[in-house]
Amino acid sequence: MIWPRGRMRVWVRAAPTDLRKGYMGLSALVMSEMGHDLLEGDLFVFVSKHRKSVKILRWDGTGLCLYCKRISRGRFAAVWRRAAGEVVAISRADLLLFLDGHKRAP
Repeated sequence: MIWPRGRMRVWVRAAPTDLRKGYMGLSALVMSEMGHDLLEGDLFVFVSKHRKSVKILRWDGTGLCLYCKRISRGRFAAVWRRAAGEVVAISRADLLLFLDGHKRAP
């Protein structure tokens, strides 16, 4: 993943997300349910119901970038079990550990 320079936050939507959504559907979730401004350049992380897929949405200053990862075996760690509708802030380091399959809780 290409990391932007400067200050950037990582936000995770705690509830499972239907990852058939694309740019528009996920950006609508960021603004309406997560209550954040997509144009600030933060990363917004969405995990599927079965935790086998992840999508990350980011505004890079010129357009929306959508990063996708699907694992073939196992599942992503369930470190963000919170109430539906809750948004969890994590560090870049915790996101990288999560994407690599580590179970370190933020």
